[in-house]
Amino acid sequence: MRLKGRAAVVTGAGQGIGAAIARLFAEEGARLILADMRSGPAKDLEADIRSGGGEALFVKTDVTSDGDCRRMVDAAVASYGGLDVLVNNAGIAGKGTVTEIAEESWDRVMAVNLKSIFLASRHAVPHMERGGGGSIVCIASVAGVTGEKGQVAYNTSKHGVIGLVRCMAFDHAAANIRVNAVCPGATETPLLSPLTEERRTRLEGMHLMGRLGRPEEIARAVLHLASDESSFTTGAAYFVDGGYTAI
Repeated sequence: MRLKGRAAVVTGAGQGIGAAIARLFAEEGARLILADMRSGPAKDLEADIRSGGGEALFVKTDVTSDGDCRRMVDAAVASYGGLDVLVNNAGIAGKGTVTEIAEESWDRVMAVNLKSIFLASRHAVPHMERGGGGSIVCIASVAGVTGEKGQVAYNTSKHGVIGLVRCMAFDHAAANIRVNAVCPGATETPLLSPLTEERRTRLEGMHLMGRLGRPEEIARAVLHLASDESSFTTGAAYFVDGGYTAI
């Protein structure tokens, strides 16, 4: 029960890595706010966690909206008396070079993948300060340290996530708020569902372990950084990538 009694917000909690994080956090005793734009999957997850004896509340949230991010954090404080952990997980893909991608698509990727972390964190930090500290974990990617053909918006946004994490770690260490990034390799989530079999095989071969990651493997890394196990870790980019960045 590494998070027993702690209030945690998970964005993009309805599926994939976000859902795996929420389930693991619930098993470890966290009291959860499940933030997602889509009601169906997140409401089902809320029901599953409650039926297992956990505490969870779904809050419909557009993470690109400052007002929604404020309400998301306020829901944690109102329901659980404070906020101890924020997991900025929400993210989308976006393809194209600088000459191909539409300006609207660029802006949308930046808003969901990067601006959302700024918005959620700016509302979470004051409550963590009042509570004596906390942990913010942001889902970046191996794309945050590499280039990739036709992925200018996505990779740029993930580079930004790592930079933002390091700056927040500097700014809030004195308040006992730790800020870290988890950088997954390619992971079995709906984001990869459009892959052809050929592309999938090639992607698997880009990892030393010869396979894609599983959401629960990423969730365990997030749990480590959210809990007291990582009490001397801040400003880190933690790679859970099957050896992708070692190649």
